[in-house]
Amino acid sequence: MADSTGRGGPPAEFTPYFALLEASALVQHGVEAQLRESGDLSFVQFQILAMLSEDAGGTQTMTAIADRLVHSRSGLTYQVQQLEKRGLLTRGPSAEDERSTVVALTGSGTALIQRVLPGHMAVVREILLDALDAGDGAELTRLLEKVRQHMRARPPRSATRARPRG
Repeated sequence: MADSTGRGGPPAEFTPYFALLEASALVQHGVEAQLRESGDLSFVQFQILAMLSEDAGGTQTMTAIADRLVHSRSGLTYQVQQLEKRGLLTRGPSAEDERSTVVALTGSGTALIQRVLPGHMAVVREILLDALDAGDGAELTRLLEKVRQHMRARPPRSATRARPRG
């Protein structure tokens, strides 16, 4: 495939895509060391705890967590099990839907996220936010929100079936 210059490779319109992938990978790489050091957490484990801490009741269904984090169910189950073994959260059946599993943040989980979050935000500021002025930050947020809403308008991953291989 040739781009508009006649060279091989993706067309120039893919530049934002590659920039987003690289920036995302660099941010994730930048915060992982801090999360391990200050909380012995993987990036996904931190996301799970942070997501639960955003909810007033500190609970979410496994399906809601998987959809929001865009993570496989089996991978998410493993990460939740690891956090549960550490006493940072609990799992149980939903009172509203017996097919659903509810994950709840424990007091220890809340304490850990509160301890880890200040250092995490300091690293995010250093590697991402310090490169932006107020206008840039607002524009980046606006653009990413527009893309996120477009993507989220599609059926959630939990509502789609995997295509059979063959």
